[in-house]
Amino acid sequence: MILDEIQACPRALTSLKYFYEKIPELAVTAAGSLLGVTLNEFSFPVGKVDTLEMYPMSFREFLLALSKKDLVNFLDKVKDEIPEPIHEKLWDIFKIYLIVGGLPEVVSEYVENKNESKNVFKLVREKQNQLVNDYMADMAKHSGKENALHLTKIWTHIPLHLARDINGSATKFQFKGIIPEKNRYSRLAGAIDWLDATGLIIKIPILEKADLPLKAYTKENSFKLMIFDVGILGALSKISPLTILDYDYGSYKGYYAENFVAMELLSFQGNDKTLYSWKENQSEIEFLKEIDGKLYPIEVKSGHITKSKSLYSFSQRYKNIGFKTILSARNIKIDELNNLRKYPLYYVSWVLKNIF
Repeated sequence: MILDEIQACPRALTSLKYFYEKIPELAVTAAGSLLGVTLNEFSFPVGKVDTLEMYPMSFREFLLALSKKDLVNFLDKVKDEIPEPIHEKLWDIFKIYLIVGGLPEVVSEYVENKNESKNVFKLVREKQNQLVNDYMADMAKHSGKENALHLTKIWTHIPLHLARDINGSATKFQFKGIIPEKNRYSRLAGAIDWLDATGLIIKIPILEKADLPLKAYTKENSFKLMIFDVGILGALSKISPLTILDYDYGSYKGYYAENFVAMELLSFQGNDKTLYSWKENQSEIEFLKEIDGKLYPIEVKSGHITKSKSLYSFSQRYKNIGFKTILSARNIKIDELNNLRKYPLYYVSWVLKNIF
């Protein structure tokens, strides 16, 4: 038995406990919005259900949705440099993914219309705008009118905040100028935690030191915020899909690339979902993962320039490094001598398979 959109019927959510106790032989699957389920006023049947948190479709899953299984199989096996024609083809599809994102309803809109409509990206953006309105309506429904106003302002402010950095990378989230008279973290913490708990944002603590355990070197008020899906990011930013397709959108390229990598890191099943960033003095690494006591710094470059002073600085400070990774528009290049691996941005899922 499948109960879809279960958050719309709170009693159905509660009933899962009784299905478990009274009819244990019946296979019951329930699907619903994390926002609705998390904030539901009815009791959740703790210990009676197994939960699986779903994320937007990864680039690998997007390729499968486009019936590009041949490309997926190729990337599953490739170890060295990708033939240039295949690399260019994958890069073109990657740019489409930046427009469409990974929400199944939007992906379906693209797949159904990509060969029939010249306005396919217009249809995609309309669907995304509709979803944005739905999310905002849900905020009002579950948090009250005044709180929803604060949530909406924070959520829609995230792309604007990140656009201010001339380097195009995500920076520490600033609390000033979002809501009048609420210029401190303590005044906005509840709203930010609400958005984080419901999965509408990606919150990444900024480490001031990369010693273990990493969590010990975070500050409660020092973090980056990203949007949970790059397609929704485009809708909130109001950047033209064709501008993204041309890969010519100023400082946003860096943030788009970084937001994409954050999505891929979260969607990788079996992976520790905790993401960290690192910043000491003028050096900064976009993502840092710790696996079995080894550190894996991941530098994100939106274009073809792959030189990284920050990675060099990091490797001088810390020695327990698994290997260093640079993600960019360039092809695969492995430098075993310097413990450095360079991969295309679209290859993140396969990099994770190699690490984990």
